[in-house]
Amino acid sequence: MYLKPSSAYVHIPFCTQICYYCDFSKVFIKNQPVDAYLEALSKEFNDYYQIKNLRTLYIGGGTPTAISAKQLDYLLSNLSKNLDLNMLEEFTIEANPGDLTPDKVAVLKESAVNRVSLGVQTFNDKHLRQIGRGHNEAQIYESIDSLKKAGFDNISIDLIYALPNQTMADVRENVAKALALDIPHLSLYSLILEHHTVFMNKMRRGRLNLPTEDLEAEMFEYIISEMETHGFEHYEISNFSKPGFESRHNLMYWDNAEYFGCGAGASGYVDGVRYRNRGPIQHYLKAIKEDGHVRFQEETLSQSEKMEEELFLGLRKKSGVSLQRFEEKFGQTLETVYGPILRELEADGLIVSEKDRIRMTKKGLFLGDTVAEKFILE
Repeated sequence: MYLKPSSAYVHIPFCTQICYYCDFSKVFIKNQPVDAYLEALSKEFNDYYQIKNLRTLYIGGGTPTAISAKQLDYLLSNLSKNLDLNMLEEFTIEANPGDLTPDKVAVLKESAVNRVSLGVQTFNDKHLRQIGRGHNEAQIYESIDSLKKAGFDNISIDLIYALPNQTMADVRENVAKALALDIPHLSLYSLILEHHTVFMNKMRRGRLNLPTEDLEAEMFEYIISEMETHGFEHYEISNFSKPGFESRHNLMYWDNAEYFGCGAGASGYVDGVRYRNRGPIQHYLKAIKEDGHVRFQEETLSQSEKMEEELFLGLRKKSGVSLQRFEEKFGQTLETVYGPILRELEADGLIVSEKDRIRMTKKGLFLGDTVAEKFILE
């Protein structure tokens, strides 16, 4: 018998400002049919997938808090109405410091949301302007303060390092300010240049002054060391948490589990099929109205593709990949499938074997993409 996924991702594609590094499915919110979109999204979630039993629910974007307090209330009420809230362990919403007004915090407080992830990116006002963010440093503190006063203790922030013109001193200052917030979870990502973004266009014209790879590696090592010194567990390449505050939803991705993906441009993984929803909002609305669903790309994964994903997702975690779980899942040992690759990576100091597990070394974590590519068999 097939068990439905116990996690869902819901996409809100609206933003009040478009950041220079972002390639996610998003649109500027002005003049968009937000109410019609939220209604269609509720239909996909409740009628097409009939989602009732979830352990984790994650609302991302775009910027979920770009919508009004009334619209936010409608969204959260409709997503929760059929859910067994006793089973729901973690309900996360992404928020931007500039959008998190007191009326929206009040809506969150009354809802089933129990975790908030704030897109901070940097505390430096000059850098915030340079990357196209709409908030300033003062608003970060206001948002954290208002969330704590509303009773939220499970708060996370995102920071980006290796930004244009960023120095080691800037990174030290960012990390110190992040730690001073006294919150239990931090995500720190190095800047990745994506196609069709302002930053990629600037780089192609030679107008983006990025840190060298050596400086980026130094930043990465400093971040890990400083976080661990302050009692944070480096449990995944880019994620740090106090004990018990790991992101359960994101661990689901890295465990290569299945999940529902709802909303325009969202991806999901259900019954061995990876799918993607229609991205443009009008296409999404039309498909919900006419077909009742919005999937337009579907791919049934082969056994070898599932094994590849198990490795390159699982190795992102500090705990790595369990040999026993791999064999139980795929009926073959890791050694049989990937023996030569594992030995090569171990010889290069990128992974280590420990009892029933293989995991990446610190060097491997910094070169995570290089390690991951090795497991994609031609």
